[in-house]
Amino acid sequence: MAKGLHALYKNQSLIYKYLLYVLVVGVIVYLFPKGGQFKYEFQKGKPWQHETLYAPFDFSVKKTPEEIKEEELLIRARQIPYFFKDSSVAQNQKELLSQKVSAYFQQQEGIDTIATRKWAQSFLDSVYQKGLLKKTLQLNVPDQIYLRYKREAILTEVSDFLTISQLPIFLDSLYARSLKAPLDGSLKDIVLSSLSPDIFYDKDLSEKATDAALSNISTTRGFIDKGKLIIAKGAVVAPDNYKVLSSLKGEYESDLWTDTNYYIVLLGYLLLVALVMLMLFLFLAKYRPLIYRDNTQLTFILANVLLMVLLTTLVIQYNNAYVFVVPLCILPLILKTFFDARLGLFVHVLTVLVLGFVVPNSFEFIFLQIMAGIVTILSVNELYKRANLFVSVGQITLVYIVGYFAFHVIQEGSVLNIQWLFFGLFALNGMITLFAQPLIYIYEKLFGLVSEVSLLELSDTNSKLLKELSNKAPGTFHHSLQVANLAEAAANEIGANAMLVRVGALYHDIGKMNHPTYFSENQISSVNPHHELDPIDSAKIILDHVKDGIEIAKKYNLPDRLIDFIRVHHGTTQVYYFYKKAQETDPEVSAELFTYPGPLPFSKETAILMMADAVEAASKSLKNPTYLEIDAFVEKIIDGQMKGSQYVNANITFKEIEQIKKVLKGKLTNIYHLRVAYPE
Repeated sequence: MAKGLHALYKNQSLIYKYLLYVLVVGVIVYLFPKGGQFKYEFQKGKPWQHETLYAPFDFSVKKTPEEIKEEELLIRARQIPYFFKDSSVAQNQKELLSQKVSAYFQQQEGIDTIATRKWAQSFLDSVYQKGLLKKTLQLNVPDQIYLRYKREAILTEVSDFLTISQLPIFLDSLYARSLKAPLDGSLKDIVLSSLSPDIFYDKDLSEKATDAALSNISTTRGFIDKGKLIIAKGAVVAPDNYKVLSSLKGEYESDLWTDTNYYIVLLGYLLLVALVMLMLFLFLAKYRPLIYRDNTQLTFILANVLLMVLLTTLVIQYNNAYVFVVPLCILPLILKTFFDARLGLFVHVLTVLVLGFVVPNSFEFIFLQIMAGIVTILSVNELYKRANLFVSVGQITLVYIVGYFAFHVIQEGSVLNIQWLFFGLFALNGMITLFAQPLIYIYEKLFGLVSEVSLLELSDTNSKLLKELSNKAPGTFHHSLQVANLAEAAANEIGANAMLVRVGALYHDIGKMNHPTYFSENQISSVNPHHELDPIDSAKIILDHVKDGIEIAKKYNLPDRLIDFIRVHHGTTQVYYFYKKAQETDPEVSAELFTYPGPLPFSKETAILMMADAVEAASKSLKNPTYLEIDAFVEKIIDGQMKGSQYVNANITFKEIEQIKKVLKGKLTNIYHLRVAYPE
């Protein structure tokens, strides 16, 4: 039992990777839409590259969503609306008219009130016998309508009815024929104001009739018998063939995912996704071993892959036309910010390949996304400069637009029916990509990573920690600035992360703040406190500045990547002066008491810092050196470190070390070079 627990504890990191691998593969397959995959790739306007295709089974040719929508609009336009007649309106309006006419004639004298009253009543009878139709701005009344009466609907011409606008003319003509005299204006207003429509639009019945007509729309436009030729090899996929192939693809994918073969199709998805994820793990293990061994960084990478897959599948389930809204270029942008360009592009390509299983027009999608990812990697530099992100997003959006336009021209052979919606989607994609900046900040807090933006903030010499260093140990602070300049120049020469190594150099000696006077650069008098100490005690103080620096860095919440510079900047070298001094009194003294605990530098950046730190510190002993002396001095320091196997764990080449030597020699020459003496 104890052995089993010990083995489990010893291999916990490897077990975690296995579990993470299984989890990621399982979640991705779970997120995939439940359907099979059509085995043929095809595009409108391009030749059919596969063998001659015959119908494998009977199937119907589906209409496109655009065709169905066009039919719906046509049915709605042709649908005859329903109206109904309210018989109570006529009686109510007659009573109202009688009251108004009586009030009117009480104020008049010498008018034939009886004849006028009869005429007014007969006018209302004539109007309501024809019917007074109510028209609204929301309803476009056609030439014919259905007039519902009880349980019967009669098709009626709209011209048979009167409308409000026709009433004045109708009133004048009828009055003139009946009374042979002009109509008084006030009386005319009374009569017209007493009229109200009695024929109304029946919204419920009209909508039910429209829905019934829409439900009868056929979603198919033909039928293909089994064995019928669909397309020959090499033939161009014309619009008609494209519709047939799309219908076959839909039938194939919907029928494939059934209860009988569910697990077989699921197994296929699992194998493909597992293969893609295996390539990612193998790449990290071979070319990025530090990242592979760090479970936090590995989890961070896979979490971003899962996030992109999740967003894309959600968009596809909602409406696959919006698939290009998903800002996939955020993935390589973020990975390049925290790691490097090669890793960012590799992960982006693998993620796009995984999504190619589920997106429509997979070739077009994969092509555009890979091109956009390459542009992201090539264009995004120095993300801490805000303008760079905007320029990069503009270039990404342009690649999407140009790529889509090219595909559309190839497939349709025309620009007339181009879908401008996609240009808006690409622009929206670019705007969402701008949220990479706040997302980077969130990731830094969640995963303890460090970006160029944070490095820029930490490089400020007015920060609280560096201010404290300059006050407590001004010599160490000046030494750190010099090392930062040397290391940055060397990093630029070999293509390493110059910003990272500069910031690491600024903080690498913060542990000296605890005992500043025990380090020569901070001693302002001839009094050396080491003269009063045993060599072992002196060596312990010197060695402890690494441990003290790590504690101070953690207290100030410095990122782990910067703490690594503090931890490894002396590797496993010795405090040689005190070791030799101790041997004078005790030749058998242990060398371990005078050796830094390490670890050794494990990257180009940490190796550069070790070289620059050793050269700058030792250069204080030079007094007006010549170029040859500087050359020999640098060679001696770095060659000594190489003989001590200090760089065996760093991914740095001999060529790069020689380039670093050249930069350090040039910088020291500039520092110590004597100017020509000017005449007084």
